[in-house]
Amino acid sequence: MLLFERDIDLPVVAGHRGLLQYLGDRLRELLPNDTVPLRVAITRTDPERYHCEVAALAVARDNTRIDCDSIFRFVRRPCENTEAFNAVLVVPTGIGAEIGGHAGDATPVARLLATACDALITHPNVVSASDINEIPENGLYVEGSVLSRLLMGTVGLQRVRSNRVLVVIEPHDAQIFLNSTINSVSAARATYGLRCVGVVVLDSRMKMDARYTDSGSAVGRVEKLEALYDVLDRESGRYDAVAIASIIGVPEDFHMEYFRSAGAMVNPWGGVEAMLTHSISMIYNVPAAHAPMMESEKIINMDVGIVDPRMAAEAVSMTFLNCVLKGLHRSPKIVTDPEAMHHHSTITAADISVLVIPDGCLGLPTLAALEQGIPVIAVRENRNLMKNDLTALPWADGQLHIVENYWEAAGVMLAMKAGIAPESVRRPLAPTAVRGIDTAGESRRSAGLASECLSTVMDSESASQT
Repeated sequence: MLLFERDIDLPVVAGHRGLLQYLGDRLRELLPNDTVPLRVAITRTDPERYHCEVAALAVARDNTRIDCDSIFRFVRRPCENTEAFNAVLVVPTGIGAEIGGHAGDATPVARLLATACDALITHPNVVSASDINEIPENGLYVEGSVLSRLLMGTVGLQRVRSNRVLVVIEPHDAQIFLNSTINSVSAARATYGLRCVGVVVLDSRMKMDARYTDSGSAVGRVEKLEALYDVLDRESGRYDAVAIASIIGVPEDFHMEYFRSAGAMVNPWGGVEAMLTHSISMIYNVPAAHAPMMESEKIINMDVGIVDPRMAAEAVSMTFLNCVLKGLHRSPKIVTDPEAMHHHSTITAADISVLVIPDGCLGLPTLAALEQGIPVIAVRENRNLMKNDLTALPWADGQLHIVENYWEAAGVMLAMKAGIAPESVRRPLAPTAVRGIDTAGESRRSAGLASECLSTVMDSESASQT
């Protein structure tokens, strides 16, 4: 089995209407039958083309292991549940986001927005910071593909008290890395009571390579997945969530170049990690997250100096695993049973009040929100590699809010939660829209009547004086 990325250009449809279904139909036609799409992003829209990047899993035609839902299956929510105000925060992995493009540096954003809602649903890229994970108390840590499926209406989420976490690690030539990974698991067990059902060392290595697309986004390629899937099959029923630690191949000079770039270089590791965890969550319907293992002691001993604050968490970690374990400890259960999805404790698309994204990001979460009627807040300050004009999409009136920064996003969320039209607290306040009459002509007619009345009064006064 093979995880890979492919660039596909598609003709633009008029008014961008029905774009979600259009993408699904065209990609089913263009991708081989033995390929399972895992992630789709429109990186750039120009007048003629959608430039798409598609991550997919190639499987043997006789493979019976792969029996997962299509990422394009859409179930429209019947209504909006207003008993709680729940927000989804997305910062896509591998797009060089100014905020959230490095080691959990969108965590302050998550903690801010969490104060404006009852539950904040987000994904590892936002809050995973190597040895640190400060997800807010009302935050739900959800793998990226599961978040997309939640908005598409095909899965639900149920809060848990804790998960049984299975840790799978690759063999390594240097024992120090295996020891450190196991010590990270032990530290989690001893400090916040992680329930680890075991650490399994694979018989053989996967081959994970980080790559960049033509747009500059970080993606990758993963080969030799069978050993990992064999473990997940064998251990089935013993775990609720999966943490993986494995080597990601990058040129050796990338490590120093990344830290010296002061944030200008797109993190090369996150994109291929997302591809791997998407495949696990899609196939096994369990939360999954990945931590990279360094290739050698030489790399881990590099003196990178004082780095950009957004990268500091990476510079001081050896295993990058603790943030993953902390997130998976209470990551919500993925619910696919239709009857269970109707249970009052299950969060579904009907329970989502707003989606917050960086401006220009156009993937399944944005398109699902568009179709579901979920309000979207797009933040300009979180600059990134995706180049799309979101205002060109066929939004309902008041569905899309373009804001400058996350402070403003929090304000818009609070206004929504309070039932206040966000524009009503800004000035100037636009005139009230009136349809069905010629308001300009009506104003002129009213002015004419007033003039006639004034003339009549003046004539009456003149007569009386005479």
